[in-house]
Order: sequence, then structure tokens, then C-alpha cells
Amino acid sequence: MSGQLVSIGTDIIECVRIAQMIEKHGEIFLQRVFTPREIQYCSSRKAATQHYAGRWAAKEAVLKVLGTGWAKGIQWTDIEVINEVSGAPTLTMHGKAAEIARERGIREVMLSISHCRGYATAFASGIT
Repeated sequence: MSGQLVSIGTDIIECVRIAQMIEKHGEIFLQRVFTPREIQYCSSRKAATQHYAGRWAAKEAVLKVLGTGWAKGIQWTDIEVINEVSGAPTLTMHGKAAEIARERGIREVMLSISHCRGYATAFASGIT
């Protein structure tokens, strides 16, 4: 981390909530909330629901870093969580999320995700 920490965000979600949304809305829900790369990654995992929930929590945590909530025209898919070869989650922002990050001088968002059977949580920090 070469810049200065300017904001933080965290979120926690019950994995069953994501399972219920997937069961109720299927592909429509997945495509509205997750990018194709996120869907491909999570769907390939043994505990797919936990991985989807982790990404949900990460997206919510990033919104707190940006200080916007879901206002300002940000779409779920504007915030994308992918994994490095090492397994560490990394963040890519697109569209309105990327624009707001630039406006606020946030050059990097560091991300940590953890999940178990019942819950997923994420912590994000905005760096200038």
C-alpha cells in the first residue's frame, strides 16, 4: 500500500439469503448482481452460494468505501470481484463506480472476504 487510507467499509450477509434469491429468481438475479466472470467462478466452486454471498458482501463494503450506497446510478455489476491465481480477491470497478472512485481520489480498493456455511463477510479499504 503506497497511498493513504481514506475510507473503509464492511458488510456481512447470511448465505441463506443469497440461496433464497437464487432459488426464487435464478439467472435473472445472478446476471443482475454478478458479472459473467463472477458467475463462472462462483458456479464452479463446491460451495457456490458462499462464494456468491462473499461477493455480495464485498460489493456492499465497496459502496461504503465510495460513500454512495446504491445511489448515483451505480449498478451491481459496476463492482467486480475476481481472484488472483493465489486465491486472493481483487476488485475491478466499471462504469459509475469507477467514475466516483476517480472523483474521490480512490486509486485502489483493498479487499478481504471470508465465509463459512452460515455467513459471508467482507472488508474493503479505499487508498488514495
